[in-house]
Formats: sequence, structure tokens, C-alpha cells
Amino acid sequence: MLTLSGPADAELLVRKSRFIARVQPVPGRAQAQAVVAGLRAEHPGATHVCWALLAGGQSAANDDGEPSGTAGRPMLEVLRRQDLEGVLATVVRYFGGIKLGAGGLVRAYTEAVAQALLHAHKVPLRPMVRLTVQAPYELEGLVRREATALGAELQQAAHAADVLLAFSAPQDVAQALRARLEEAGQGRLRWRVEG
Repeated sequence: MLTLSGPADAELLVRKSRFIARVQPVPGRAQAQAVVAGLRAEHPGATHVCWALLAGGQSAANDDGEPSGTAGRPMLEVLRRQDLEGVLATVVRYFGGIKLGAGGLVRAYTEAVAQALLHAHKVPLRPMVRLTVQAPYELEGLVRREATALGAELQQAAHAADVLLAFSAPQDVAQALRARLEEAGQGRLRWRVEG
């Protein structure tokens, strides 16, 4: 299973219609919808902003007003054929005045995403885990510094009698972080790991 290291773009002109494609790593539907909302704001004159997300149980496809099954689903199939996970494909279409028909639309959206993927750097997918640690206040700074240094991403922080910090990290990073903090915390940290 692969994902992308960063975004990649392509542009296609088909019978005067302009198709602007982007593929990028996105972990879930909420983030995908934020990206799509940003594209709508960035391209207010676009006729359609179609998208497909391949992200486990959060996968989705949206035709954004194109005839049903002519944009989102074909884009999703391109991602599936490439054995990708955690990837969002978007295509912004500016209508050129000539109707393409259902087959033409499927080909255009498929080709736009395929062209963007040609420019993308694919990397092996690293399984992510959620790591939650309960720490005394005096160890909060240490936990945050170590987590950031190893590349864990802070998801949540709650302050009560102790500090509860939740991080998202690749499985190997989570194991290394826990080992480093176990030693530094001298038994004063409590852990919960969710795969």
C-alpha cells in the first residue's frame, strides 16, 4: 500500500474545457472537505470541483453536478488501481462551451488524475497509531518536545489534575517515543495506545 509524500498537479484541455487536477495526501474526509472548500474559494468561476478520497472507511467520491458517475467514481478508480491509501484527488473544471458527453467526461477526469499521479512521489504507507499519555504538569514540556522531535503530531491536550496529551504518529515513531519517555518520566507517565 502506498501514499503520496506531497501534492502533485496536472492540467488538461479537452475541447476548450480546462481540467485542473491535484492529488495529495489527506488522512480523512474532514480534511478532504476542507481542501475542496478551499478550491471552491480559490476558483469561484469554476463550473465543477469534483473529488475522490481513498482513505479506508472514509473513502468518498463527488461529481459536483456532473452527470452521475462521470467524475468522482472514475477518479476514485484511478486511485484504487494505483494501490493508494490516504489520497485525495481533485479536479477543477472550467466549462469550455462544448459538451463532452458521459464517455468524454469519464475520460477527461480519469486522464487528469492519471496525469497528476505521473508527477506524484509515491511512498510506502506507514501505519499510524494514536498515542495518549497522562503526565504530571512538570513533564508536559518534555513530552511535547520529545514528541515533536520524533515527528508525532499533537491531536489533543486536556488539563485537569494531570495533563492528557494525545498524539498521532507512525507506529515505529510511537514505539520510539514511548521508550524515550518511559525512561525520562521514571514511571510517572500512564499510556494508552490505539491502533
